[in-house]
Amino acid sequence: MPELPDVEVYREVLARRLVGKAITRLRVRTPFVLRTFDPPISALAGKKVTGVRRLGKRIVFVLEDDLFLVVHLMVAGRFKWNDKPDAGIPGKLGIAAFDFTGATVILTEASMKKRASIHLVRGEDALVALAAKGLEPLQIDRATFAAVLARENHTIKRTLTDPRMFSGIGNAYSDEILHRAKVSPVKWTSRLDEQEIDRLYQATRTVLPEWTERLRKEAGDGFPEKVTAFRSEMAVHGKYGQPCPVCGSKVQRIVHAENETNYCAVCQTEGKLLADRALSRLLRDDWPRSLDDLEDFKDARMLRQPSEARLTEAAKVAKQSLANEKLPSEAASERLQSGYGSVAPSTVTKTKTTGTRTKKTKNV
Repeated sequence: MPELPDVEVYREVLARRLVGKAITRLRVRTPFVLRTFDPPISALAGKKVTGVRRLGKRIVFVLEDDLFLVVHLMVAGRFKWNDKPDAGIPGKLGIAAFDFTGATVILTEASMKKRASIHLVRGEDALVALAAKGLEPLQIDRATFAAVLARENHTIKRTLTDPRMFSGIGNAYSDEILHRAKVSPVKWTSRLDEQEIDRLYQATRTVLPEWTERLRKEAGDGFPEKVTAFRSEMAVHGKYGQPCPVCGSKVQRIVHAENETNYCAVCQTEGKLLADRALSRLLRDDWPRSLDDLEDFKDARMLRQPSEARLTEAAKVAKQSLANEKLPSEAASERLQSGYGSVAPSTVTKTKTTGTRTKKTKNV
């Protein structure tokens, strides 16, 4: 999902290219993407763009007549620039097109789940109503930052990514912030000490501007094309199994729903492996509690491999013997599932077809 740095660079580029131009129409290929009906999209025609804002993770086109065109890219939504007016909407990924004088901005979504949205509202009050009310993390002081953390007792990962708490931070950059601050993603906000809060505040005010500047330089005079949550320069996000750039230990992960939290056990959790909701419940007491336990677990698996290989070879032999005996498919299947033993001739059923009738006989 595009987060604060990505959306801010989108905003800057769109503002440079569109302020002063008029929008001629909005074309929607997927009706569900348009979430409002009043005012109608026909009200856009001929209105000039007076500015482009960022509202959390949303892009806001400020138009004449107190109109605001609000686009939320969600997870897989992206903007594409086309210098041709009234350019066609791509058949596979395109869901909408914003036609301006002399250019077209196309909205795509590379996902089966269509979550991107467009709202057209009139007035500042209607615009504010769309916001999740989270504070801008780069516009608050340390005391306000600490007060937000103390507002509710959740894991720090959840608090950072909650749009009601902080605006514009998602799964990717929260991983980077927590790694920079050397704080566990599952630590409860009520248990953070003053030093950890200081590190989180400084990391937030460092990581987000760093990445905004990096993406700004990457785009240059062009349009942002490589908008992704997975970048090779990131420290831990999307780097499961790769070495941590600080200590060299392998990056770990917690899988939950469609997301994945990445962290360094050495830098952030004092060497402790955090429980994965799926695997830890499956392994129960066998779940490794530390990096050393994890290595021991891997060594134990290596020791078990020879016996597993022998079982595999035995299964191959059994399968070959069944093929040689040309047993009926059902009996062969039962024998394969049991792994060993043979099928008694007395239990094998043969079928004999005579004319239009089918008779079943048994060998005795």
